[in-house]
Amino acid sequence: MTDIFELIRQLCTPQGVSGNESDIGSVCEKLLGSYGTVKRDALGNVLCEVGEHDDSKKTLLLNAHIDEIGMIVNYITEDGFLRVSKCGGIDARVLPASQVTIYGKETLKGVMTSVPPHLQKEHDKTAPIDELYVDTGLSGEKAKELISLGDRVLIENEPAHMGELVTSKALDDRVCAAAVISAVERIAEKQSAYNIKVLFSVCEEVGGQGAKTGAFTADADLALVFDVSFGRVHGETEGEVGEIGKGTMIGISPVLSRRLSNCLCETAEAEKLSWQPEVMGGRTGTDADAIAVAKGGVPACTVSIPIKYMHTPVEAVKLSDVEQTAALAAAFCERGLF
Repeated sequence: MTDIFELIRQLCTPQGVSGNESDIGSVCEKLLGSYGTVKRDALGNVLCEVGEHDDSKKTLLLNAHIDEIGMIVNYITEDGFLRVSKCGGIDARVLPASQVTIYGKETLKGVMTSVPPHLQKEHDKTAPIDELYVDTGLSGEKAKELISLGDRVLIENEPAHMGELVTSKALDDRVCAAAVISAVERIAEKQSAYNIKVLFSVCEEVGGQGAKTGAFTADADLALVFDVSFGRVHGETEGEVGEIGKGTMIGISPVLSRRLSNCLCETAEAEKLSWQPEVMGGRTGTDADAIAVAKGGVPACTVSIPIKYMHTPVEAVKLSDVEQTAALAAAFCERGLF
């Protein structure tokens, strides 16, 4: 069985800001290649048909998105500073004074400008992103030679162990891609009740366009959508968030299939796997919203992994939650309750 931390390291290290997922897509294509036929579509989605398919079986789609939040260059000043916009819902509170990587003609380093505290008039106010610049350390002429409008900018962070947790950038949603690959590896050792397809979708953080086209292409009969959800840090009430270390969060929502949710709960109980409910009153805010209405409709359910510090470069997860999620998906495929 592949070491789950090593898998997360391989998936979280490449850059893949929304709309520019070619680097992470290539890694996913290579990792899935051992399990079936892999292709990339026009948007950059990675699709894999796992093993041999039997026309008498239903087709189950396993989905996770592979884009990450970041920034995009929208202006270069005459003195070499960059203006940037958000690509996805990055937490603006982490930006001032952060070191960033600029993916231009060369990979460059920069820092987000900030006003020294000695000169600040309002110490308790977070500057919006449109008031910040990236200092490239370059002249305006050199910056314009190496950097183009539309280039992506990231706050980087290497995966690392942190006590009982692992921290990294892009755990949303690469940790779920790791869970999908681990599930496929487990399924390969068992007899699946379903044909399996994998969709690693792009652009989830900016509207879910990849899931819309990818689900149409996959033409599945049901879908499990892997994403992260909020893990308790401190102060949140029990009903607001999940618990780190208590396993998969199984989604229950008007836009999800309650029958599929119940089948997952039943599987978790039968397999003695840790799980917790995630009840949502409407849309899930994940690719499940698009997949559920693809073509004539696809029964879908979210299987979420609780993480801390979402949409920052220091997201944190417990590896046992990733392993429990992979084990649940594999057991569901073997039992074939739906």
